Amino acid sequence: MSHNTFGHLFRVTTFGESHGVALGCVVDGCPPGIAIEAADIQAELDRRKPGQSRFTTQRREPDQVRILSGVFADDRTGGVQLTTGTPIALEIENTDQRSKDYSEIRDSYRPGHADYAYDAKYGIRDYRGGGRSSARETAARVAAGAIARRVLPADIVIRAALVQMGPHAVDRSRWDWDEVARNPFFCPDAETAKFYEEYLDGIRKDGSSIGAVIEVVAEGVPPGLGAPIYGKLDADLAAAMMSINAVKGVEIGDGFASAALRGEENADEMRSGNAGAPTFLANHAGGVLGGISTGQPLICRFAVKPTSSILTPRMSVTTNNRDVDLVTKGRHDPCVGIRAVPVAEAMMACVLADHYLRHRGQVGTRDRE
Repeated sequence: MSHNTFGHLFRVTTFGESHGVALGCVVDGCPPGIAIEAADIQAELDRRKPGQSRFTTQRREPDQVRILSGVFADDRTGGVQLTTGTPIALEIENTDQRSKDYSEIRDSYRPGHADYAYDAKYGIRDYRGGGRSSARETAARVAAGAIARRVLPADIVIRAALVQMGPHAVDRSRWDWDEVARNPFFCPDAETAKFYEEYLDGIRKDGSSIGAVIEVVAEGVPPGLGAPIYGKLDADLAAAMMSINAVKGVEIGDGFASAALRGEENADEMRSGNAGAPTFLANHAGGVLGGISTGQPLICRFAVKPTSSILTPRMSVTTNNRDVDLVTKGRHDPCVGIRAVPVAEAMMACVLADHYLRHRGQVGTRDRE
């Protein structure tokens, strides 16, 4: 299987399967001299790990990370662990896999999963939780994102939230970033979060699942990141988000809603601002124009499909092309979009770290005249 690496200067390669011994990543291109401890990475992984509420899979994984390489501490660093500029390898052990839950679907393709596609391509598939197609792979991305945050300037703030579950969107007039950490849905609207509890309980008890929309925002992004043609910031961001398991659609700024606007409505008008930079009066573009950041908040949303593993019987076929009605047992998220929130932040951080290093490599640190 190829294409397990993303990024150009800040490069991340993930490895491992859902029910394998471990999973992890290798981060290449991280500059030297950056302070990083396992606890910094663990804090992000703890936000994504399963089993933290009844609204996510009950698989109990501590997701404890180990740094295997790429850091060093001695008297010359004051005992502080710093990156050396060499590849940083991170490992997360699997400790609570129950492969027997999947024995009944060994010879059947789960509808909505990658089972058939993997088998058609490789002639072999890991049916235990989906192997590489499992959302568990995203733990490695979150670990890499924790390092990417350290590469970026400290004034770049990356936050994400669940803004829609099924057809039920949040009320943006009640948006509160602090609320995201107070409920199990990463929801910025306290009232809607309370509604989601009863709503998702009903779906879970029905043995079904539901989709969601995640919004990720990066503030403090300087203007100039990205390249005009084949290295567009928004194109790389869209590709990164689309690569997350179960994501089926991505938009930047107003996205598809911009198709309903007139030109005068969609234009992000400007007026003179401080330090020679303009002040934008709107941000329909989501912080990117011509593939290059404008200095406005970078805004991206993506849609996550319902978890395909459900207890409701679904029609499928076996590997021998015989019809079968299939029920997927095991421990699954009734809304996998919930735990996609920290993954979204991680992918935003990785893309921005890559473009930050690319930008520095091309134009240096020259000041705007």
